[in-house]
Amino acid sequence: MLLVFGSINVDMAFDAEVLPQAGETVMGNGYRISPGGKGANQAHAARLDGSATTLVGAVGNDAMAEMALQALTTAKVDLSHIQRLNGQTGCAAIVVDGQGENQIVVAPGVNLAARADHVSEDVLAKANVLLLQMETDYSQNTALALRARQLGCPVVLNNAPAKPLGVDLLQALDVLIVNQSELTMTTQILGIRASDPGVLVQTLAQRFSFNVVLTLGGQGLIACQPGQLPLMLPALIVPVVDTTGAGDTFSGVFAAALVRHQSFEQALMRGLVAAGLSCMRPGAQLGQPNFKDIDAALAAYQTLHRIER
Repeated sequence: MLLVFGSINVDMAFDAEVLPQAGETVMGNGYRISPGGKGANQAHAARLDGSATTLVGAVGNDAMAEMALQALTTAKVDLSHIQRLNGQTGCAAIVVDGQGENQIVVAPGVNLAARADHVSEDVLAKANVLLLQMETDYSQNTALALRARQLGCPVVLNNAPAKPLGVDLLQALDVLIVNQSELTMTTQILGIRASDPGVLVQTLAQRFSFNVVLTLGGQGLIACQPGQLPLMLPALIVPVVDTTGAGDTFSGVFAAALVRHQSFEQALMRGLVAAGLSCMRPGAQLGQPNFKDIDAALAAYQTLHRIER
């Protein structure tokens, strides 16, 4: 079982030809309201890929709550540990341009009130992998990661949105997933300096003895395991409609593959392919692929790049 501790939001997405600059108003082509939040997105992606998934988090006592949980319920994510608290459900405002790139502002609402102690020892003991992000309270992530480490449960952290990471949390991790800006923040705070992202990834993996994944959008990813050379994998080439949630799709499907005991490289490729497929449709959870779509695209990807299956 994959255990996800994370945020649950409603996304309000606006389509426009260009992203607005500071002080600028641009006319949109339409909008949509759909479920989102990094924790929810990652849990939804993992469940669509066939893994039993439990999500722990919080929604408010407002009209947004049911909308935020709708797709998760349909996908049969275990929501029995979701807290309903006084306050507002998290909400994100997203602008997507004609090339599928986006700008996002998130109001976390009661996501910041989600607590690690709401994850019982029984639930944590049943988890094969714990997946975390940074739209919940930092101290709660750390507390839960340390508990998981004591129980021998692998911990995967997607440091998004990027926050400075303390040594206590870093030492509890098995996998750190970052994009370019998140990697820069993490390594600069730790005093790791290099212009080559592969060197940064390798140095970080070696220093803390965990696997590091650097996602590069349309350029694919760079990953490294301690004591090994960095691995580079190209992106799945697709017509891009909306990149919103692509990183969450990667993290969820990658973690789901680890739950099924796939190798690190196999999990990377599966997550990479799923992320590419998610860019072909609008929306975070609404655009995510199921396991059949991923299987077919992964086979084609491996054939194209002559990767042994």
